[in-house]
Amino acid sequence: MPQLGESVTEGTISTWLVQVGDQIEKYDPIAEVMTDKVNAEVPSSFSGTITELIAEEGETIEVGQLMCYIEVEGEAEETASMSAASAESQVTVDTGDHTNMKKRYSPVVMRLAQEHNIDLNTINGTGKGGRITRKDVEAWIASGKSEVKETNHSEPVLDATIAEPEPEPQEDAIEEFTPPIIRRRAVKANPGDREIPVTGLRKTIAQNMVRSKTEIPHAWMMIEVDVTNLVAYRNAEKDSFRENEGYNLSYFAFFLNAVAKALKKFPELNSCWAGDKIIQRNDINLSIAVAHEHELYVPVIKNVDEKSIKGIAKEIAQLAKKARTNSLTQEDMEGGTFTVNNTGSFGSVESMGVINYPQSAILQVESIVKRPVIIDDMFAARDMVNLCLSLDHRVLDGIICGAFMSHVKAILENISSDTTPIY
Repeated sequence: MPQLGESVTEGTISTWLVQVGDQIEKYDPIAEVMTDKVNAEVPSSFSGTITELIAEEGETIEVGQLMCYIEVEGEAEETASMSAASAESQVTVDTGDHTNMKKRYSPVVMRLAQEHNIDLNTINGTGKGGRITRKDVEAWIASGKSEVKETNHSEPVLDATIAEPEPEPQEDAIEEFTPPIIRRRAVKANPGDREIPVTGLRKTIAQNMVRSKTEIPHAWMMIEVDVTNLVAYRNAEKDSFRENEGYNLSYFAFFLNAVAKALKKFPELNSCWAGDKIIQRNDINLSIAVAHEHELYVPVIKNVDEKSIKGIAKEIAQLAKKARTNSLTQEDMEGGTFTVNNTGSFGSVESMGVINYPQSAILQVESIVKRPVIIDDMFAARDMVNLCLSLDHRVLDGIICGAFMSHVKAILENISSDTTPIY
């Protein structure tokens, strides 16, 4: 499995594009892999013949782990000559290969063995060189041989966790106390329940969310912004813009423009935590959430501070189209330094976002709602929007974030044709 991105550590085999026996050239795509919320094709590093597919479709493997075997051109002749030379000295090269391969276990084989108390030395592998495959282990489990694992006791133990001895009482129990390890019972479906497999995309999202909430101490703040001038300006321009450019002039483009300007003034929010230091990014690359059916993608608009409202609107339209057609690339998803999420498109008026790891903040743009507001001691109908910021409290404090939010508010409330040209 190659490294398909700077932060990618594993990938899920979505589809094999080759079969055993296929002849391939170097750089030919051999598999589609789901990594970090996007599909990518894995190219072959060699020309030759596919001899065995190790990873199965739907299996997640780490970067650098074995995916398949390719017999490189010229390798067969070299192996044959080596075997002939070894035979003269009564040493068989193939025997060594079988022994080595039998001991090479994939993560899924190791997991199944641990879950079912299986001694892998007792299983005969059917893979290349006697390698034990997942199907070998599943067949062993189906045969019923793994239900009981013999120990040195006179009676078999069904599950080592059931037979745990009670700890002996200790003195100074309060000071010596450590929280017990909680063994979670497997959640089982009831009759009539629907079981939905966790796909590579959903698994990646879950892992990223757990990592973000586990490692990042989240804090939250919200401000309300009067965007009456923005609404009037955009409504006056949207029809001619659509006719001239062929795509929509969305409110979101104005919000991204305001955020980029504020990040330019307050670069502390364009940072990430790196253990013993804080890295402040130079480029302002905004991650945006794009939904397609039941899937959520987070592509990136690069160098937003250098783009006009029109340029931002164009990239929003292009990335949304790519998401709908499943054509987002790994490059589209990489390099984000700050996330802006348009939750208002779903009618939300207040939400708390989970920070997009390893960034230090995420801004939720809520629905624009017409509300009565007091101006000069009189009620007036104004277009209002809530902006909700989740921040990494290791990197950011309320003072700097409050100043950032106030600056975004000032930019949005003073938008006009004079201050914010579209082109």
